[in-house]
This record gives sequence, structure tokens and C-alpha cells, in this order.
Amino acid sequence: MKDLHRTILTVTLSLLLGLTAPICAAAQPQDGLKSDTYTYVQRDSALLLDVYKPAVPREDKAAVISLFGGGFFMGERNNALSKEIAKSLTDRGYTVISIDYRLGFRDRAKVAENSTVFKATGLFRYCIDIAVQDCAAAVAWVCSNAQDLDIDPDRIILTGSSAGAITVLQLDYCRANSLPEASELPQGWKPAGVVTYSGGVMCRKWELKYATSPAPTMLMHGTKDRIVAYKSFGLPFSQKMFGAKKVDKAMDRQDIPHWFIRFDGLGHEVANWLPGSVDLFCTFAELTLAGRITSLDATMTDSRLNPTSWSQMSVFDLYGKRKK
Repeated sequence: MKDLHRTILTVTLSLLLGLTAPICAAAQPQDGLKSDTYTYVQRDSALLLDVYKPAVPREDKAAVISLFGGGFFMGERNNALSKEIAKSLTDRGYTVISIDYRLGFRDRAKVAENSTVFKATGLFRYCIDIAVQDCAAAVAWVCSNAQDLDIDPDRIILTGSSAGAITVLQLDYCRANSLPEASELPQGWKPAGVVTYSGGVMCRKWELKYATSPAPTMLMHGTKDRIVAYKSFGLPFSQKMFGAKKVDKAMDRQDIPHWFIRFDGLGHEVANWLPGSVDLFCTFAELTLAGRITSLDATMTDSRLNPTSWSQMSVFDLYGKRKK
């Protein structure tokens, strides 16, 4: 890399490791996790977010905006995994904002209009675009209410699982390339970091490129993932979904420092692995928030991360089962 000493590590690890009043203030559950719920934007209906405050906040007032997965047809901001992620990160002092976003595959008219395989990538693009727009609106709301939330708007990390990972990667790609889907972001705002679990970028071009620098990024992906492809997915002469492997190569071509962590032989189970890899998440976040430029290329195993029947499905299995 130019002007950068990049340390490439290939390792095998075994981890043993003016704010409006909220809609509702959740009662404190036994695990100590509670949240306040707000409307952050009005689309066809109100879109909500939950704010989880740590018992002992970080001095730098860093926050994490978290997006759930679910193939753009299911999932919600307060599902079990979202709460587990919030617990893992609030325990480390982060304010966590978990957001809902529009699920494009629930738009029956759009699904019917794009029902053939040749139109499928267009439908996926629609789903991703509206999710990106909603994520940008959530960022704008959080930044405008940062003082009342007691967070620093310049120290916000975006993270997501599966469809949520695609959304946050796509948002930063759109921001870096001045694309209209990111237009609701505050002027000049850039994430402090982006951490993705089984994500990718949808691109209309043959080659993925960044016009300006993306945020510091950590990509985690299973090499056998067939739901969000590890490399790429799409028809010839059509827009494609570039998985973590292709995003890694694009960043390498442009000398963009980033972390790329592959789970060899695993599929989509990596999408749900933030709570199990919270130490790794926080290591990346600490270095990034400290302004340190780091790169990592690693192959990992984890004795607690095992294949399951759903995580070994293909994208065709996933959406085929949905129709039944």
C-alpha cells in the first residue's frame, strides 16, 4: 500500500471469548437491558428505533447503530438477536440504537412486478435502496438529537447482520460515491466505522470502486455462504451483489485499509455472530475510534460457531421457502 505499512495476518483462531418524548420507556427486564423507543421518520407508516443506554457510558460517547437481518422480508429492531447485540455492546459502554427499516419484499406489487428471474436483481436493488434511505434517515435523526442522547455524532459505528449488513455497507458505498440513496445523511457526515456480518454491496458496474474513501470497515463472512454470496451473485450483464471477498479485493485495489475476516467452511451462520465475537468488534472499534489506521486479513474458526440447516441454504432455498 502507498504510504502505509500494512500488516497482513493469516491466522486460525478459536474464540473462547430537543428530543421528543419516547413512544414508550420499556420496563427493566431481569437482564438489566432497557430501551426507549422513538419515531425517527414517517414513510407510509412510522419507522421506529430503540435506544439502549449503557450503565457506565464510554467517556468518548461513542454509539453503535445496529440493523437486523432477515432477507428484506422479515425481522425487527427488537428481536432476540438485536437485544443480545444491544446487551453485548452496552456492557462495553456503547449507546446502541437498533432501527427498523422498510422490508421491500413485503411490497406485493413490487414483488409481482419483478417476479421473473431476469428482473430479480432489480427487485433486490429496490429492497436495498429503500433500506439504505431509511438507515440514512435514522442517522440524520440520531445526529440531530445527539446532545439529548448524550452521544458524539462523529463517533457512530454502523453494524448489521445479513440484510442489515448489506444495508450499512451499501449506505457507505453510496455516501462515498455521492449517490442519491444516501442523500438524507447529514452534510459531510461519515461513519466512524462499519462492521458487517455476511454483507455485500449491490453495484451496477463491472467493478466495485469508491470515488472517495469509505469509513474504516470490518468485513466478516463465511466462505461457503450461499445466501449472501461470499464472492458475487448476479446475472451476466446485470448489476451484481459483491460479497465480502469482492469488497475486500476492491478495497485492496484502491489501497483502502480494512479488516477482512473469513470463516473458512462456514455459511450464513456468521451473520448472527456479533455477540460471539464482541471482543473482536470492540478491538476494531477501539483502534478505529483512536484514529489508528490498521488492516487485517484473517482466516478464523470458532468452536462455538457451528453450521445449521438454515445457514447452509442457498438464496433460492430462502426465497423459495418464503413463497410456500
